[in-house]
Amino acid sequence: MKIETQYNYEKKWTLTPEEDLLKIIKEEIGDADVQGTLEYIKTSLKKGKVISVGGCRFRLH
Repeated sequence: MKIETQYNYEKKWTLTPEEDLLKIIKEEIGDADVQGTLEYIKTSLKKGKVISVGGCRFRLH
C-alpha cells in the first residue's frame, strides 16, 4: 500500500515510506498507540477516505 502525506502548510502530496509514516504519527499524537493509529489510517484509506492526524493528511497514492 502506497500512502501519500501532506502537512497543512504544504501544497504538494509526498509519497511516504511506512517507516516515515510511523515517525509522522508519533510527532502528531505523541506516545499514544502509533501502530494502531497507522492500521486505522490504512483501513480508512482503503474506503477511499483522506485521513487527518494533527496537522498531517494521509491518502492512497
